[in-house]
Amino acid sequence: MAPAADAVASGTRVGTVMSAIRERIAGRRLAPGARLPSIRAFAETMAVSKSTVVEAYDRLAAEGAIEARRGSGFFVSGPALPFSPADLGPRLERAVDPFWVSRQTLDAGDTVLKPGCGWLPAEWLPQESLRRALRALSRASDETLADYGTPLGLAPLRQWLSRRLAGHGIEAAPDQILLTESGTQALDLVCSLLVEPGDTVLVDDPCYFNFHALLRAHRVRIVGVPFGPSGPDLAAFEQVLAEHRPRLYVTNSGLHNPTGASLSPVVAHRLLKLSEPFGLTIVEDDIFADFELEPAPRLAAFDGLERVVQIGSFSKSLSASVRCGYIAARRDWIEGLIDLKIASSFGTGRMAAELVLGVLKDGGYRRHMDGLRTRLARTMGETAARLSAIGIEPWIEPRGGMFLWCRLPEGLDSAVIAQRLLAQDIVLAPGNVYSLSQSASRFMRFNVAQSGDPRLFAALGTMMRSR
Repeated sequence: MAPAADAVASGTRVGTVMSAIRERIAGRRLAPGARLPSIRAFAETMAVSKSTVVEAYDRLAAEGAIEARRGSGFFVSGPALPFSPADLGPRLERAVDPFWVSRQTLDAGDTVLKPGCGWLPAEWLPQESLRRALRALSRASDETLADYGTPLGLAPLRQWLSRRLAGHGIEAAPDQILLTESGTQALDLVCSLLVEPGDTVLVDDPCYFNFHALLRAHRVRIVGVPFGPSGPDLAAFEQVLAEHRPRLYVTNSGLHNPTGASLSPVVAHRLLKLSEPFGLTIVEDDIFADFELEPAPRLAAFDGLERVVQIGSFSKSLSASVRCGYIAARRDWIEGLIDLKIASSFGTGRMAAELVLGVLKDGGYRRHMDGLRTRLARTMGETAARLSAIGIEPWIEPRGGMFLWCRLPEGLDSAVIAQRLLAQDIVLAPGNVYSLSQSASRFMRFNVAQSGDPRLFAALGTMMRSR
């Protein structure tokens, strides 16, 4: 028998043994806690080799159907805890806070609509490129598959990031770039390095809700500044600097989350000028860089990474399952960040970095992003029109990306609507989860890539008519 055919036959025999055990468990011939036949005895019963039974038992143990007891053999696992359909349902009673959208969208099943989530549908991502990179990774060296990565992270990926940053006017050598497990870990490390409990940190109002949650975990004082179509309100920004002397400012320059706005050159220049006398450090989250149709100015480019730190990740453009982010900063800060990274997570996920690099080097990634930007632009227009038709108006027309920040009619509270539609398996993103001042009750963020189902607009339309 040829090697390939032999492998197929072996796999079939293992499956046959596994099916026989499952049938005995399902038919109660093997009750919970019962001892399975010995490997030798069952090999004779099934007319297969002992190695086939060993593999079948190992796989069933990995599934949890049976368990191995050292020196005693294999036994049927005990009964599973009773399952309740409510375990899959939305948590209607949870308070609408900065964790609300994350918990609802991450817990949601496949039948739940998620126009409030912050990521693309799986079919919009470069699945074939990911599969090619996974196949290539499976042939990588033993060290790649088993060892920790270097403290800075995979050198070729840092070189790729250095070139991409240069495309935005940011000069960052590969040794000024630190790979992290995610964009969230990147911000967490920067906060650990630069702020102490009790320090003041400035955020946009509204801003990405997880900024609130993470900063509160660092026990800092959070102050908001109103954010407009061109960036933060400069008069309010100057006043906050003078009154509160914040240590850090966290923002998005390109495709701001949740508003979709882009920083203007005038505001960017003035913002840096205002910040300089106060020694303010700015963290620029650039996670949506590849989604821009026209690149916005970057604070890190104007500043030269002196008082601006840039962070990002690949969870939006490649896969949320592949956790890989980065920090670009001045060299003396990178040294401190490496120590913090080793203390908190020891090394970088080497396989994740290799997988990301494999996709980025794939010639299809550029074409994928070109097509994705076009698709999102078309979907943005369609979603805006459908929302406007039922009285929900976009705040601005974004220059790319997936988010529409929308205003509801007078008298409507987005949190109330979100809670009511959650009972219909629709997860929305109410405005006040993004607003430190709680001044966005009439706003809601829509992910246009997740808003194509007619049930969403039917439910919203019913809500608009019943107010």
